[in-house]
Amino acid sequence: MVFYGVVHVLVAWLAIQVAFGDSEQADSKGAVSDIAQGGAWLLWTLAIGLVCFALWQLLLAFVGYTYIGKKRKRISKRIGSAARAITATGIALGAFKYATGSGGSGDQNQQQQELTAQLLALSGGQFIVGAVAIGILVIAGVIIYKGIKKSFEKDLDMSRAPSWIEPVGRIGWIGKGSAYGVIGVLVGLAAINADPQQSGGMDKALKTLVAQPYGMFLLSAVAIGIAAFGVYCFAAARALKE
Repeated sequence: MVFYGVVHVLVAWLAIQVAFGDSEQADSKGAVSDIAQGGAWLLWTLAIGLVCFALWQLLLAFVGYTYIGKKRKRISKRIGSAARAITATGIALGAFKYATGSGGSGDQNQQQQELTAQLLALSGGQFIVGAVAIGILVIAGVIIYKGIKKSFEKDLDMSRAPSWIEPVGRIGWIGKGSAYGVIGVLVGLAAINADPQQSGGMDKALKTLVAQPYGMFLLSAVAIGIAAFGVYCFAAARALKE
């Protein structure tokens, strides 16, 4: 959980640099690249930590959240853990590649656009990409709602959590959900216009924000939210229910 938080804090730092025009890539790959400048040992530490996080989330996906009485909610929590396991594994693989000297090639936005182009080329491709966009927007809405309603507290033993975890958690979940929302909008535009170049991942989402009127302030606000989520992860690491 701590390593998952580290990645978010680094992405937030890169997003702030994008807001002020000082960074080229503001996503998990950019974060890994930034860590690489500190030495291979940092990359190995991050990679191993994220693998442990992924394994933990995978375990939760199969047998976790037994404290949740309603089966439907328990299943949705397990699906969320499975998604986090996949995400953490992807970042860990990127860190391993950098650590062994085989990373650095490939671009997240380009990969996203290539995948979108392949989907658009299928029969009914626009509808498929549109459905993906709706799915991302739904996930974004759930994350934001979780922050607004403070439902993340249900996963915590609040007696072990610091007193400041509530406001930081709310800001973090809302900020992260907002970033996902921009990604969903980009994928939706790609579906509507049948243009894969309009899609993209976190990096493109943040750069799209900064290109808007008052974009520097919008992106800074999202960056603060992502950083808050990272700090929330640090605090939640000792307070999560088993």
